[in-house]
Amino acid sequence: MKKEVSIGLLGLGVVGSGVIKLIHDYQEQLNHQLGCSVRVKSILVRDLEKAQQINVNGAHITTDFHEILEDPDIDIIVEVMGGIDTAHTYITHVLQSKKSVITANKDLIALRGPELLRIAEENEVDLFYEASVGGGIPLLRSLSDGLVSDNIQKIMGIVNGTTNYILTKMDEDGTSYEDALKDAQQLGFAESDPTADVEGLDAAYKMVILARLAFLTNVDFDDVEVEGISSIDGTDLSYAKQLGYTMKLIGYAECVGEHVDVHVQPTLLAQTHPLASVKNEYNAVYVNGEAVGETMFYGPGAGSLPTATAVMSDVAAAIRNLRLGVSGHSSVSPRFEKADTPKDKQRSPFFIRIHAKDEVGAFASISQLFNKIDVSLERIIQKPKEKDIAEIVLITHTTSVATFEEVLKELKQLDVVTSIESHYRVEGDES
Repeated sequence: MKKEVSIGLLGLGVVGSGVIKLIHDYQEQLNHQLGCSVRVKSILVRDLEKAQQINVNGAHITTDFHEILEDPDIDIIVEVMGGIDTAHTYITHVLQSKKSVITANKDLIALRGPELLRIAEENEVDLFYEASVGGGIPLLRSLSDGLVSDNIQKIMGIVNGTTNYILTKMDEDGTSYEDALKDAQQLGFAESDPTADVEGLDAAYKMVILARLAFLTNVDFDDVEVEGISSIDGTDLSYAKQLGYTMKLIGYAECVGEHVDVHVQPTLLAQTHPLASVKNEYNAVYVNGEAVGETMFYGPGAGSLPTATAVMSDVAAAIRNLRLGVSGHSSVSPRFEKADTPKDKQRSPFFIRIHAKDEVGAFASISQLFNKIDVSLERIIQKPKEKDIAEIVLITHTTSVATFEEVLKELKQLDVVTSIESHYRVEGDES
């Protein structure tokens, strides 16, 4: 049995550097728990000159992928380079070469994970991706192993630290969206191009991965309804606070029978909801199981060492499988073909802010419309906005998405309504 396991590392950015540090700093602990030493033998980089400025503890640095792929001493490949097409090509070659792969690449796993898992299974090697969701939070293994005997019914959470940081600053400090985004970029929480974060794409990729694991069904990225935070302004946050809510970008996945609903949307959370207290760059995921009830996973959603810790948990699992001779036998096929939950079965209270003519009978006309469509109102705020215009904020009782969309359509056609400024789902009972 091998006394040392060698790793090939694809990428030497923030996470790759963290992996090297953890392997060096915790070598004695790894050796004790795994029964063998672990070392990074070779590292694939784009820029040799830049890489040579980083302490890699004696690992070989190369720009040639095949040098790593064809090295018979390398047992496991860790991919932390990011991107989709090149990473997909490299990982495919590695799996077909019968070497296990650990990746933190959420975009790739969300879009092509099922295909890569099939290739891994065919070649009797592992493909693990704990670090793709939640950074240092041990979430995926908790779903696939810790809650394996339960029937997971719902997952909702804050799975993007950038947007949570921005919304926290807007809500607590009154910072504008633009200034909060600049702060996030200066602190390293947001990329120079923040589109994937602020438009909800990053969170959507993660919810696809979570839904597949939790519900054992073939959820695709195209199944996810996605809305970001770039259009949110302080007015909505002010009204939310006044009504006892806080705004979060929430990833939501629910399975009822064989029907699955997955979406990412700005959502008003009651301030009593456990997720409402999760602030700044932190992540938290709320899991509801039929047997376990309600559980919540909380922690740093990104960062060099937290994410590298998740990578190393997968490395350890792959080494144990390798030493036991059971690599490639841990993936689980979908239990059933998913069906999207129809909109008349998706239910929630809703927040809506509208501008209406400030004249006698205007609000009565709006109320009659809600009554006609059989949507009852829980709370109402009406304030003068400007000359001849009133601002009306409504929170409905629980209704279906289909019915609420009918409400929006009818409101746009109502003569007294000048504009629909915003609308959001509401989660949690303030009382």
